[in-house]
Amino acid sequence: MFLKFLRLEIKSFFRGTSVGMNLAMKILRLIGIVYFMACLAGGAFAAFFYIHKEMHQDPLKVVSKFLIIAWALDLILKYIWQEMPTQNIKPFLTQNIRKNTLVNYMLAKTFLSALSWLNSIFFITFSAIALFKGYSIVGVLAWLIGVSLLFYLNNFINILFNDKETVAIIIAGIFAVVAGLGYYNWIPVLSYSEKLFYGFYESPYLIIIPIILFFGLWKFCFNYVRHEFYLDQGLEAKKQIGKTENIAFLNKYGVIGTFINNDIKMLRRNKVTKGILIGSFFFLFYGLLMFTSPVYKTPAMMMFMGLFVTGGFQFLFGQRVPAFDSSYYPLMMTLNVPYKEYLKAKWWLINIVTAASIVVALFYVYFGWNLYITFFAAGLYNIGVNSQFTLWSGAFNKTQIDLNSKEKRIGQKNSFNIKAILLLIPKMLLPMGVFAVSKYFFGMTAGVVSIAVLGLIGFLFREKIFDIIVKQYKSEKYSTLDAFKNKD
Repeated sequence: MFLKFLRLEIKSFFRGTSVGMNLAMKILRLIGIVYFMACLAGGAFAAFFYIHKEMHQDPLKVVSKFLIIAWALDLILKYIWQEMPTQNIKPFLTQNIRKNTLVNYMLAKTFLSALSWLNSIFFITFSAIALFKGYSIVGVLAWLIGVSLLFYLNNFINILFNDKETVAIIIAGIFAVVAGLGYYNWIPVLSYSEKLFYGFYESPYLIIIPIILFFGLWKFCFNYVRHEFYLDQGLEAKKQIGKTENIAFLNKYGVIGTFINNDIKMLRRNKVTKGILIGSFFFLFYGLLMFTSPVYKTPAMMMFMGLFVTGGFQFLFGQRVPAFDSSYYPLMMTLNVPYKEYLKAKWWLINIVTAASIVVALFYVYFGWNLYITFFAAGLYNIGVNSQFTLWSGAFNKTQIDLNSKEKRIGQKNSFNIKAILLLIPKMLLPMGVFAVSKYFFGMTAGVVSIAVLGLIGFLFREKIFDIIVKQYKSEKYSTLDAFKNKD
């Protein structure tokens, strides 16, 4: 029966109205997955031999020591981006198919998501190296199975708590407290992690614990989902009592203030936009990657990280304008909405958050003023230049975003556009190139000043640039309307 379901989904994919775009996005996602697979496999080699040759320690012990952090991050990522595939199952509920079969299929399908199995590439590669280096076969296999099952438990935990935001906040608070206690060595969290995960290698019989937990949680999730598995109950979109909210002081800024008010309320109310806010927060720590590889310490890559650290919200939210308004965009177009004020409201909201990100990024001063000044210059470039190019690229984004949907997607089929990709040149490559060349020939100060000047020029000429962007939105108006109306 599972194979029949998969065949039906494949047929559905090729019978859609956007087969070409679907196929293009699938190919791009496949390339991305292959890239991450290569990174994880290479990371396993690098970790093993660095720990063995440079640190002169047991690689299995050291990796086990930090697996608790990886486990927590895996759970967070799955909560943000992974959802049960309910949409393709709904049509089968009216057929003569046992609900038990459908529920088991849904649970099994969550393990096909790349978020579920990508980490296994690291564990499998690492285990293969350990076996090649003479580690116990039984011990390594027990370690691999035990660790993998504990990570797979996150699928079930995500299903149980996915719609319970209060519980998720409490768990996040517990994670933060435990992380703080571990950081200040008040609780030896890493030592406990080493004992737990390395215990599977030392005492292989302990894998019975994750095996019992895995099948126990599968059964528990099965009963939980089975109880809610009805079109008018668990699979129906949640309905809440509407609340009127208003940020009064924004009203004095006219149409722009009204649009900003609406966007802030949208960000607060919907799970999709809350995911954008969470993702933007995590972007603030993107610069910490510079300590994992010497590649990131080059001037161009330092600027690249600065653009992401200060512009996370800009990239996640700005390039989806007007997609976030797709559900009522046709209505807006009948009301003669002033395009320029509409876009300026988005622009101001994006830049307010970008400015706040520049301030929050002050903690990078701990790693050196040069690093923070680079990030500061990148933030100015984001405000003056990238904010406008990001809105410009939004004109080519024909993706529908259903704010009431329970799905969480990183990318969708209509977001792929060659024009939007070409706009990455002034958004990313130009500042990276200018900063690297200026720093190489004239020093750090010249590099920072050159990027800051570009940002200032973009800010001063924003009105002229907005006129160009408005013309682009108007030229794309009818194709955008057609894409937003086409639910296929």
